[in-house]
Amino acid sequence: MPGEPPVEATDGAITARTDAYFNRTRAIVQRFGDCRVTYAVFLRRPVVSAPRLMLDWLKSVAAARGTQFEIELMHPEGTWVGAGDPILYITGSFIELSDLETLYLQKLGPPCVAAHNAYQMCLELPEVGFLAMDARHCAGFEMQNMMAYAASVGGAAAKREGAKGFIGNATDATAHWFGASHGYGTMPHALIGYAGSTLRAAEMFHEAYPDEPLTVLVDYFGREVTDGIAVCQRFPELAAAGRLAVRLDTHGGRFLEGLDPAESYAVLERHAPGAIRRYRSETELRHLVGTGVSAAAIWRMREELDKAGFPKVRIVASSGFGVGKCRVMAEARAPIDVVGTGSFIPDSWSETYATADIVAYDGVPRVKLGREFLLRRNGERKKNGGHG
Repeated sequence: MPGEPPVEATDGAITARTDAYFNRTRAIVQRFGDCRVTYAVFLRRPVVSAPRLMLDWLKSVAAARGTQFEIELMHPEGTWVGAGDPILYITGSFIELSDLETLYLQKLGPPCVAAHNAYQMCLELPEVGFLAMDARHCAGFEMQNMMAYAASVGGAAAKREGAKGFIGNATDATAHWFGASHGYGTMPHALIGYAGSTLRAAEMFHEAYPDEPLTVLVDYFGREVTDGIAVCQRFPELAAAGRLAVRLDTHGGRFLEGLDPAESYAVLERHAPGAIRRYRSETELRHLVGTGVSAAAIWRMREELDKAGFPKVRIVASSGFGVGKCRVMAEARAPIDVVGTGSFIPDSWSETYATADIVAYDGVPRVKLGREFLLRRNGERKKNGGHG
């Protein structure tokens, strides 16, 4: 009904979803008397601040409970935060705050780490546009929304430093984080299997969506170059107008058409010899000259498209483009136009654990031994105003 709080902000939902000891703490404080407390909220690793989901939820809870929380945001959205540095302080009634910690930490830690990953990826490839393709890797819509928000924050931070950043995402429900009304994408492997050929899948898509740019997945039959050029020849107007792209998603079990280890080295020797002449880890070498979507594969595709007379056809690359792979691609100057990735999702979920500690009771500083670094320093001021 209008005016009612969202379900997750109601006392029933909070009680069911929070840790039992917080519920018991609330009951004890209700019995023995309330006090005004201040929490410091932080992560143990460097991150990019992405607090909006947490702040919006706290605002909903405060409204539902008829109270106010004073929030001092020390690091505005999209700014870098050092390990252990409080992102924000929350002050309010201990009764009304004591059972919220579990839930607001869930909404803060993961997006902060994912935003940091997205930020780093975009800075490694500043001339490349990124598409957030995280949805299929998420554990339900709440995580999907969290990761899309994080990519938008990290991408926006990179844009402020001159990178193209994230230009969109794959789902309609989270497109608003990128200032769009809908998600982007053309075809999965399933459509090509249904059509029977890469070319026929491209024809079907163009007939169904004649006004849309066409991005064709070209690895289904292992003929990335042959099928990619066939599609270009079928749609020369789109190719000449820059409205046609080939998407490379070759899996790690084989090389792109026409490549093997020797030819992969030869391709990079022509275009980025410095990238293969210094020490490389096994993972870096795989990104450069190995199977799957390597730097050599991308350069090979660019060579063949240009040779066939299609210099304006773009290359979209996907498959494991995390921070490390983006860095290697930058060193190889790989001619990528767009990266589709969900690899900003944190690899180690334990790194996403945010923590909160009370640092003052009724205005008196007090924190458990070893967490004195969370106490406000004399003269410290909030960096971005209140949010209550």
